[in-house]
Amino acid sequence: MSQRTLWEEGHEPGRQVAVLGVAVTLTVAVLDLLSFGELTLLFDLSFVLVCLALALLVRPRDFFTVGVLPPLLMVGTFTFLGLIRPEAIADRDDGVVQAVVSGLGHHAGALIIGYGLSLGVLAVRQRVLRRSGLVAR
Repeated sequence: MSQRTLWEEGHEPGRQVAVLGVAVTLTVAVLDLLSFGELTLLFDLSFVLVCLALALLVRPRDFFTVGVLPPLLMVGTFTFLGLIRPEAIADRDDGVVQAVVSGLGHHAGALIIGYGLSLGVLAVRQRVLRRSGLVAR
């Protein structure tokens, strides 16, 4: 009996993983806002962990979904915050577009790291799955 590795374990459909990512990201954003009044390092670290977890959970057939998800998650979260509470990511008087741009600027590090880790995990998983014969070349 062969034992599966961490890289071979993901089996969740892409749509479910995307919904989970949205739910967890928005939950962390709300908790961060309730605790500190703005998005802090807590949001950034959580975002990176969410990106990593989603890349490990998704089934191989849906790698593309998770491969494009991190920037969409962050832009979607910041658009939502820009609509309801722009001061959490920008100046109070900023419009939605300016709030999103400011939020992306302030949290670019988390986006770059989360996106990079996500793509890296997906690449490693693809390579391992091809070598094990579980995914066609």
